[in-house]
Amino acid sequence: MYKVYGKPTTRAFRVLWMLEEIGADYELIPAPSRSPEVTAVNPSGKVPVLGVDGAFISDSAAILTFLADRHGALTHPAGTIERAKQDAVTHLLLDELDAVLWTAARHSFVLPQERRTPEVKDSLKWEFERNTTRLAERINGTYLCGDQMTIADIICVHCLDWAVSAKFPFENQILADYAEPIRARAAFQRVKAVVS
Repeated sequence: MYKVYGKPTTRAFRVLWMLEEIGADYELIPAPSRSPEVTAVNPSGKVPVLGVDGAFISDSAAILTFLADRHGALTHPAGTIERAKQDAVTHLLLDELDAVLWTAARHSFVLPQERRTPEVKDSLKWEFERNTTRLAERINGTYLCGDQMTIADIICVHCLDWAVSAKFPFENQILADYAEPIRARAAFQRVKAVVS
């Protein structure tokens, strides 16, 4: 059984969603960042953390990749051109959506008050809108990597939902149409029910 450390309102949502998609047994430890439970398994105090076979893996993208490879699900096989393209999209999402949203969060509530620069959020919102427009131009199929759902789709839809909750502009109809059936998946809905 896997152990997932982190509240479902964080990037731990991605890990829980993946585990639901693959039908794996897991235990959720809904500990906040930098809590004693989390720092005991990840000295940086960041979530999510996945406990497996006495080891602990941090970073949501690394965890998703590990689970996908281990279970042969939501991924193209390692060493294939399709996997290289999947990895490229995954890294693009982390750089152009996730990082922008995380920077905004840091300047909203994560950093100490005296270290925040709230004015940067206008620039980040502009960048996010530009990046999502370019991302929408890449969609050529049901999912980001064609007709097979991959971990890139989990990261993308999670970022789109994060953007809405962070009040980022999101009016791209192509991405909205892409995300709607993915949000309707039973695995997504089960995790969403835990958050609500």
